[in-house]
Amino acid sequence: MKKLLALSLVTVLGLWLGTRSAAQDAPAAPQLETVLQKGSYSVGYRIGGNVGQSFADVDVALLCRGIADALEEREPALDEKAMFEALNAFQAQAEKAMREKAARAAEENKKKGDEFLAANAKEEGVVVTASGLQYKILTPGTGASPKPSDTVKVHYHGTLLNGKVFDSSVQRGEPIEFPVTGVIKGWVEALQLMKVGAKWKLFIPSDLAYGPNPRPGPIGPNDTLIFEVELLGIK
Repeated sequence: MKKLLALSLVTVLGLWLGTRSAAQDAPAAPQLETVLQKGSYSVGYRIGGNVGQSFADVDVALLCRGIADALEEREPALDEKAMFEALNAFQAQAEKAMREKAARAAEENKKKGDEFLAANAKEEGVVVTASGLQYKILTPGTGASPKPSDTVKVHYHGTLLNGKVFDSSVQRGEPIEFPVTGVIKGWVEALQLMKVGAKWKLFIPSDLAYGPNPRPGPIGPNDTLIFEVELLGIK
């Protein structure tokens, strides 16, 4: 089993390096028929995903060599002490690079968001509140407005400025219920202005959304968010 995995790793590495040196095209789809093949690919994909999230840059050839050496139970190229020191230094280097990357992204996203909101504020039907929240009424609604202590039932569709969908109860086909004050500031403000039956389009500045430190996922630091929100009911 270990030899098969190690050989598979060497094969994949060869394909990857050949592809990189040729034309940067995606490698041919792997043959995934047996449980071993599918499982081996899945393990490798998970490892690659975890490494990519933790380290901004890796030497793929040496990464694969390290995995192959471990699978084959070969003597490592570094002793335990050197490996420990290398991992600590590499981790520190990676964390520094990721902080710098996040800071650059936060600055760029804030600039793009400010430019978008400045232009959007001039669009017909767009209302700008004192906090900087922007909204456009798509359907006015005729029911009551929720209070901070209420729980609401809504349908929503959230996108980034580039149109990428990051969350959508509409796509899932199931509305969601939550306390009015249990969401981002832009939503808390907008919900209390809406009436049951209303459908609004919200343009939420980053400081009323997730700011410079969003949860891991598709929303970047200082991203401006766009939502279509339909208030279905109040509890």
